[in-house]
Amino acid sequence: MKKSEIILGIDPGTQLMGYALLKVDGNKPRVLLMDTLKLTAHKDIYERLEKIHTKVCELIRLYRPSTFAIEAPFFGKNVQSMLKLGRAQGVAIAAAMQAGLTVTEYSPKKVKQSVAGNGNADKEQVWKMLQRTLNIEEKPQYFDATDALAVALCHHYQSSSPLAKAGKGFKGWEDFIKKHPSKVK
Repeated sequence: MKKSEIILGIDPGTQLMGYALLKVDGNKPRVLLMDTLKLTAHKDIYERLEKIHTKVCELIRLYRPSTFAIEAPFFGKNVQSMLKLGRAQGVAIAAAMQAGLTVTEYSPKKVKQSVAGNGNADKEQVWKMLQRTLNIEEKPQYFDATDALAVALCHHYQSSSPLAKAGKGFKGWEDFIKKHPSKVK
């Protein structure tokens, strides 16, 4: 049986950053926290980045997560939006790495596929699946919080999958064959 772990999920943003903490006991996930950091009151982008870093560090200090999962930027936006989002993501990742956490990044499509069973699901569909899966009653004010929770749940699904464990430790087919010569005919 798997030991208890806490996953910190982040949906990066320069106006709203979603964050969620998911505790997994054995294979049973439950929500510890789901919220957003509102950054619109701060006009300076560097001040926003500092607030993101501070918040991620605070969450790590208070909840001591064992791993960190973050959503990758969506490439459909304009270049300036991508640059800003990349900075926000980078600051959050740096805070996690500074604390010694393993960082895993998931594309929005992968998160939706893992949680809702459809890589093209909309935010409402993902939210409904989170409600059912995690027995959540109250709807948060912003979908950024539910997106962060979806990232954390996606990470739980990906890291607890038997397929994820089966592929670890090999650097490709040559390495697999070298370690398992009896399986080659």
